Amino acid sequence: MEHHNIQGVPDFESSVFSEKSSDYAVLIPVINEGNRILTELKRMKRISAAAYADIIICDGGSADGSMEHRRLQALQVNTLLTKTGTGRQGAQLRIGIWFALQRRYKGIITVDGNNKDSVENIPDFIRKLDEGYDLVQGSRYVPGGKAVNTPLIRAAALRLIHAPVISLTAHFHFTDTTNAYRGYSARYLRDRRVQPLRDVFSGYELLAYLSVRASQLGYKVCEIPVTRAYPRHQKTPTKISFLKGNAELMKILLKNAAGAYQPDKDVKHGTSE
Repeated sequence: MEHHNIQGVPDFESSVFSEKSSDYAVLIPVINEGNRILTELKRMKRISAAAYADIIICDGGSADGSMEHRRLQALQVNTLLTKTGTGRQGAQLRIGIWFALQRRYKGIITVDGNNKDSVENIPDFIRKLDEGYDLVQGSRYVPGGKAVNTPLIRAAALRLIHAPVISLTAHFHFTDTTNAYRGYSARYLRDRRVQPLRDVFSGYELLAYLSVRASQLGYKVCEIPVTRAYPRHQKTPTKISFLKGNAELMKILLKNAAGAYQPDKDVKHGTSE
């Protein structure tokens, strides 16, 4: 286990089980997902996802036993990154992005670790990244996509508020903007006009920001069909509280629309290391 202290990235520990073996990495942010993440990893193993991309878990400090090393290795996890510093989802993703860029992957795919997403579509994201797309957004609302048991209030807020505001900000029509199932090219993440490795991205700010920045800068963007399935007759697996969490998302949405998360205006085009 190695400890890391890097500017713009929360303190974290890395447990590398295997060397880099693919051009792409799948980053999975989790915290106390228990059987949900283990079931998701079993599904990924069934489709040989590790043959397409290195599986990297970005753990927020789980205490439920799900991150036991031998079990993760048996499920073909390449690396476990464990956040020891502050922050939530955005902080976990920054750890993964930094690690992926250091390893010189061509791109990354992000997917939640709560077993709601169709991990069977991982090769579709890689195909689009190989075709030259820089932001590949998974969507349950394009032809071929499926929304299963989506809570009505979530669907309404997404279709009526979140997606229109993100689309207006991005100058690109998106249909599933709260969906974290995405692909990003390394060239997009390395662009000095993007700079995802900043402390301002602690919670859900990074997802909103990366949704709009690609098309604003002229990068190639698309949506692909995916399935997002909520469990029937069970508590919705989410880390977003109804009142406080949704109020925070709205605040982030408006700040993002106002350009609050963009780097300094005098940053020139180029890549950052």
